[in-house]
Amino acid sequence: MGRAFVYVILGGGVAAGYAALEFVNRGLSNGELCIISQEPVAPYERPALSKGFLLPEAPARLPSFHTCVGANEERLTPKWYKEHGIELILGTAVKSADVKRKTLLTATGETISYKILIVATGARALKLEEFGVTGSDAENVCYLRDIADANRLLDAMQSAPGGKAVVIGGGYIGMECAASLVINKLNVTMVFPEAHCMARLLTPKIATYYEEYYKSKGVEFIKGTVLSSFDFASNGKVTAVNLRDGRKISVDMVVVGIGIRPNTGLFEGQLTLEKGGIKVNGKLQSSNSSVYAIGDVAAFPVKVFGETRRLEHVDAARKSARHAVAAIIDADKSGEFDYLPFFYSRVFTLSWQFYGDNVGEVVYYGDMSSGETFGAYWISKGHLVGAFLEGGTKEEYEAIARTTRLKPEIEDLDELQRQGLGFAVTICQKPPPVSSPVDVNASGLLLEKPLFAWHATAGVILAASIAALAYVYGRRRRRW
Repeated sequence: MGRAFVYVILGGGVAAGYAALEFVNRGLSNGELCIISQEPVAPYERPALSKGFLLPEAPARLPSFHTCVGANEERLTPKWYKEHGIELILGTAVKSADVKRKTLLTATGETISYKILIVATGARALKLEEFGVTGSDAENVCYLRDIADANRLLDAMQSAPGGKAVVIGGGYIGMECAASLVINKLNVTMVFPEAHCMARLLTPKIATYYEEYYKSKGVEFIKGTVLSSFDFASNGKVTAVNLRDGRKISVDMVVVGIGIRPNTGLFEGQLTLEKGGIKVNGKLQSSNSSVYAIGDVAAFPVKVFGETRRLEHVDAARKSARHAVAAIIDADKSGEFDYLPFFYSRVFTLSWQFYGDNVGEVVYYGDMSSGETFGAYWISKGHLVGAFLEGGTKEEYEAIARTTRLKPEIEDLDELQRQGLGFAVTICQKPPPVSSPVDVNASGLLLEKPLFAWHATAGVILAASIAALAYVYGRRRRRW
């Protein structure tokens, strides 16, 4: 018993939905594509679970956040897949994969064969049991990775109005869930071992701003320690968390966000793995030419930094999905995947974006005390390699993204701090056309003839400074 398809997407998360849309946009024929997912619903925008889904008023519910609404594209309902001849095999696990024979064996005993396989298996939430703590199956202990988790978390919140919640973990899930719990009027304590929240991305100075904001909303932080055990009631519910530093906190519910692990188990020993995921090339193609990997499970070359990375973010999932399909359908024209690492979050009335890499010296700008707009640049080996901005406009976020990709040389950190956000806005402005003869130097940059090189440099610096001052003055006028 079995079926055969030209293309099979294994996994039904964000990446699967965006890959399906790209296939259709590139002329997919009926019956060519199949998506196999353990989840019982068609692909949806996973970030909605920690944001809109948990809101007490006008909460997001399916079908409103099926992919690909997160990128302002079509909303791909089950009807859409049917209309485009795409087979959805939902609520179905795959027991084994054979990349040599190009087959998958499902838990129901069906064999699915393919010509091209796209692995979009994503990642699973790390469980407390993996760190020696039991109790994950308690009714009021919640994780957040899929819609079933979100419904369980929602039930726990609604059964403890005004109660006490402990969030284990200070990363993305911890911070976003803590905000949702506060909005639902629960008393929240966050516990994590690091010195500050979002330690993998934010500097202590930036993290302090967000921690103080959370404290103003009633959140308590307990840092530098971890959960050691739970206390249970006779009904099996957790009544208290015990920390390694000896503290005990009574609770009505617990949310655990301690990281994820890529789902690579089906392909261990068959495909090359790296950085915890499936290693792919610039076409998102694995060590087996008929297998591609996208999203959280893919370890791909990040061209701007010249190294392989695995990025756990929805933006990477969306864009890697599109690029993989382009490479499959039209390899000669698709080029190499050229992705700029991007992270963002929205909590309460706050909204930030980060681009690039958080290595090197940090230059801060803006006024964190006012909380309106502030940010930071990361400078490594004399070049700007990362940029962070809180409270920016669409145009300002685009400016820091473009600037980070350009990796401009930075000689004066004090001057960069003085210009602040204006530096990114200015550097992205198209330079005026050069009317006089030009030479091309060894680095490929267009310059005036050597005799007048210093005139051109002085002019650019003066123009940038004037534009930066005008930009800052303009922002102030808008606020007045």
